[in-house]
Amino acid sequence: MSANVNGSINGDFTEFKEVEIPVPWGYICGKWWGSRDLQPIIGIHGWQDNSGTFDKLAPYITQQGLSFLCIDLPGHGFSSHIPKGLQYNLWYDGVYYVRRIVKHFDWKKITIIGHSLGGGIAFLYASIFPDEVSKYVSIDISSPSVRNPKRILEFAGIHIDKLFEYEKKTLAHTPCYSYENMLDMMLDAHDGSVDKEGCEILLKRGTKPCPDKENLYVFTRDPRLKIAVLSFLSMDKVLYFASRITCEVLNIRAEDGIKLDPPANYDLPLDTIECTAKRLERVVVKGTHHVHLTNAKAVAPIIINFLLSDAD
Repeated sequence: MSANVNGSINGDFTEFKEVEIPVPWGYICGKWWGSRDLQPIIGIHGWQDNSGTFDKLAPYITQQGLSFLCIDLPGHGFSSHIPKGLQYNLWYDGVYYVRRIVKHFDWKKITIIGHSLGGGIAFLYASIFPDEVSKYVSIDISSPSVRNPKRILEFAGIHIDKLFEYEKKTLAHTPCYSYENMLDMMLDAHDGSVDKEGCEILLKRGTKPCPDKENLYVFTRDPRLKIAVLSFLSMDKVLYFASRITCEVLNIRAEDGIKLDPPANYDLPLDTIECTAKRLERVVVKGTHHVHLTNAKAVAPIIINFLLSDAD
């Protein structure tokens, strides 16, 4: 089935509702685009981003009559940070978060769209629950990030001790910035992957007013997200997970996107998935790592055609 993706989006397709899903430590927040009467596609953003990353893509999806719930992972956006004393285990944590959401709504046979970290989470969820995922789309990532164990251990001690430093910091130690400074910092950090408009979108959920300081802001993301070196996987483990994926998979890679060392690490998991998955589509598009945000019009037809079509 071919999708008709118009150049402009009008009407209710640009509307969403804020969602709060209760969890034991607070809430997982998100933006629900489209009908609340339909089981939605679950959107999972990348590391230190938030659900705003799908703001440009979501209207194209809902224009097709689909529903789309884009979540802020805990520690990101408006979602609660995990309790003090704990550490983020980025990839595996995401599976627990998605599972909580699925159980909360009692959904069956889910579909996921994940960018970067979110794509790695979709990969793991589809492997751990192979009978409960219909389709997933991974944008500019093919699996959870792989690191050589030697390299992981080089930084493990530093990251563990850094956690204790973060625990000692109070609100008084949290740096505050002007909006303009935050925008400049985000543009520099993304180094061309996200344009100014994209950064402004991410900052809508990525900042909040600084307490007792007028016209200054703090980042909403949890600084503990920066010290998750022990979360990375080895290639042998990734390939075993890949061998358990049976659903339909679409992988979109950006020409100027993620760079892996060695480069072959991108295709190896996909080669394994191709042996077991009901369908695997690989597409390369022009753009940066955040192509879904900076050029949604280019990727929307690819994603929609995949979502609306059935495997042969």
